Amino acid sequence: MGCWLGAAPLVHCQRGLPVTFPLLQREQYGKGGVGRWYWDYRDKRTMSYIGDEKNILDVGCGEGITLEKILKKFPGRNVVGVDYSREKVQICKQHRLPAHSGDACGLEFADCSFDCCLFLEVVEHLLDPEKALKEIHRVLRKGGLLLLIFPNDFLFKFARLGFLKFQEAFSPSGHVRQWTPSEMRKALEKVGFEIQEVVCLPFRFWWLSLHCLIVARKGV
Repeated sequence: MGCWLGAAPLVHCQRGLPVTFPLLQREQYGKGGVGRWYWDYRDKRTMSYIGDEKNILDVGCGEGITLEKILKKFPGRNVVGVDYSREKVQICKQHRLPAHSGDACGLEFADCSFDCCLFLEVVEHLLDPEKALKEIHRVLRKGGLLLLIFPNDFLFKFARLGFLKFQEAFSPSGHVRQWTPSEMRKALEKVGFEIQEVVCLPFRFWWLSLHCLIVARKGV
């Protein structure tokens, strides 16, 4: 089953293992409102770190919302998405997006084949995050850019309750672990990344923010 547990609002057990059914991302995004505004804000801040990188990989691309934005913002570049869920990959293909089924712990790409990798809200779902980070390090060229985001689950639940989004607030997240900025920094440095910036979104302090964005590069 690879190193993924999965993300989900609905969970049942099959043979003692959790089986999950994720909320449809495009359905949620299509509702608009503050949720869509924040998703766009998160993506805009993340993509602002992409410079002249030509070959871009989105690991855990989901239904391709961010992948689609990257293609529009950076036309003419080689952009590829990978997701463990075949259903999500199929949705990407329905929107004519370059996505493929794959496992973050076993990326089917050659060494040093990408200039930039996005790893957005994926690491918290993984049973073996170190293996996935090593794989991303492998497929990035020397000096390649990693943009990694993980959520603050407590603040997310609080915010959803505040906006009366009860289904989302009380749905199982499928998250294996709540990371902190310092823990993620150590995990990245352990596999050979050099941290350039740690940004809490949308506020300066982690305990007030919904996400942490880490900007790192593969050591040269």
